[in-house]
Parts: sequence; structure tokens; C-alpha cells
Amino acid sequence: MDRTTDDNPLVAGIVLAAGGGRRLGGRPKALLTHRGRPLVEHAARALREGGCAPVHIVLGAAADAVRARARLPGYVLVDNPDWEQGMGSSLRAGLGSLAGTGARAALVALVDQPGIGAEAVARVVAAYRSPSTLAAAGYGGERGHPVLFGADRWADIAASAVGDRGARAYLRAHQSAITLVDCSDIARTDDIDTPEDLMLLEGGEDTSWEATSWEASTSRNDTSCNDTSSRHDASPRDTSRHDASRDGTPRDGTPRDNTSRG
Repeated sequence: MDRTTDDNPLVAGIVLAAGGGRRLGGRPKALLTHRGRPLVEHAARALREGGCAPVHIVLGAAADAVRARARLPGYVLVDNPDWEQGMGSSLRAGLGSLAGTGARAALVALVDQPGIGAEAVARVVAAYRSPSTLAAAGYGGERGHPVLFGADRWADIAASAVGDRGARAYLRAHQSAITLVDCSDIARTDDIDTPEDLMLLEGGEDTSWEATSWEASTSRNDTSCNDTSSRHDASPRDTSRHDASRDGTPRDGTPRDNTSRG
């Protein structure tokens, strides 16, 4: 069966997992422990089980350690060497890596929202209608993740994804075109940004962790459980600035626009 038709489209998944966790003392968010496994595994699985294929994971901070410690067979690992320069660079890297896949849309999720699972992903995927579709999960009437971008929109989204804004500017400019899919009954938007947020993880995150521990463990691990053939390098021309985890975004008391992070 041809999954690339509009009746049965190919919706790819992108996990933004490049963040260095600056406000977490330099702990890469992809490797925080949740239910006994790295957080990146949960995010990737949610997209796959929610109907996305292929699923691409954008890595940046401690990318080698993620490859060594996380079990990610069958996923496409995308390197963003400019991850420190901004979420825009990670979003562009993810969208760019989908060239030639035949995907009609991309569903974007963040690595640090463990409360968003496959059911919410499936609801947003089901909102696809055409390559111009623009959809997002809704929580109490507010836009959040995951977000679905039809392929016809990728070029404009990538062009506007600079600095820490991610897709924020594009989404605000096209607010009337967004299909909001209520997911408030099946998902939580809590994200892991600060040491206080670690209590949201299940399984007891080790608060004595030091940033160098991931690198040390990587140097002792000679093999990776991942398929290194599924590796893409992002363009070295990315010039925006961000940590794909939204570190550094000011908390000013206004309602959170979660889609500004992806």
C-alpha cells in the first residue's frame, strides 16, 4: 500500500534532542533518566508508536554519549553541530534531513516532555489533510506540542527558524491556519528545564550527576547499540543560536507558548 497518498500519508517524526540542559547544570536532556531509560528513548518511541515513520532524532550536546547509552535502533540520528546556536538550527537540521523521504508532513516533538505519549501523537497525526496542513496539540485552548507541519510549509518554516524562536514566528503569522487538536485529556505539557523539574521524571533522577560523567562513560564504551548508517550531518551553514531544549527562555509569567520550542 502506498503510504505517500493524502488518504494514507507518510508523516515523519522529528525529536528535538540537542539541548545541553544549561539550567540543569549542563546535563544533556536526552540522557536524563525516566522509567529507567534515557529520556530520548521515550520521546522517540512515542512518535513511532503514534504513527510517525521515519523518526529522525536531532542530536547536539553529548551526541556521542547519546549514541553509546541510548537504545535507538531503526531511528535516524541527525547531528546538529550548531546546536548551541539556537533551536532554529535544530529545527532546520531536522526538516532538512527529511529530504528524499517522501514524507508529506513532519510531526515535531521535544525530548523533555515525558508526559506527551503516543496517544497524543496519534491524534495530531490524524489531523493531516494535505501537504499544507498546519496542526498542533491543544491544552486548555493553548497551543503546545507536538506540532505537525505539512511539507509545503517546510521551506518557509526553516527560513523563519532563527535564534531561540524555533517555529514561533511562523506559527504566530499563520495562527488562523492552525488546526488545534485537544490533547488535554491524554497528555501533560510539563517540561524539564530546571533542577526542580527533575521531580517530574519517574525512576529517581540522580541529582549528584556531573556534566563530565556522560563523556567519561562514553570513552569507556567502545560500541553503540545504534545503527550508525542512519546518521546525517546538519548543514554547517546554520547561524542561529539555541539549545534545542529552550534553555535560557525567560519566564515572565505570561502563558507558555510551548510551540516556540519546536
